[in-house]
Amino acid sequence: MTEIAMIQTVVNGLGDMGMSLSIAAIGSAIGTGIAGMAAIGAWKKMITSGQKAATSMLIFVGAPLSQVIYGMILKNAIADADLPPESYGWQILIGLIAGAAMAGSAIFQGKTGARACDAIASGASDTAKYIMVIGIVETVALFVMIFTMTGLPGN
Repeated sequence: MTEIAMIQTVVNGLGDMGMSLSIAAIGSAIGTGIAGMAAIGAWKKMITSGQKAATSMLIFVGAPLSQVIYGMILKNAIADADLPPESYGWQILIGLIAGAAMAGSAIFQGKTGARACDAIASGASDTAKYIMVIGIVETVALFVMIFTMTGLPGN
């Protein structure tokens, strides 16, 4: 009788399989798209009314990109925790939820940036205050990343 030997391989450190990074990146894409469209519309409004197009609007377009970095940092932290394979389902769930929260922050940064672009085009050029509001929205993603990372079990 021939016996078949089963080789079992256990791989540790797969983490959330890139979910936190992927979902956060989707939010960043949406947020930059929203702010970018608003900036283009605001520039058009400014140029057609004879004003100089404010390049400071690029700050609002690029702001949602940071969530991609936070998603990558979290993805790496989950993988570096080197949790056992039995917990992969939970790791993926953590990555999905944290990534969704970061994506939400990025999307609302884009919406906030869009409003800032519109305000600047209308003559309310208080860019510093608009940047502060963007920073407050950004804080949500930072909190999600930090609190999730501190909640990971140590080795």
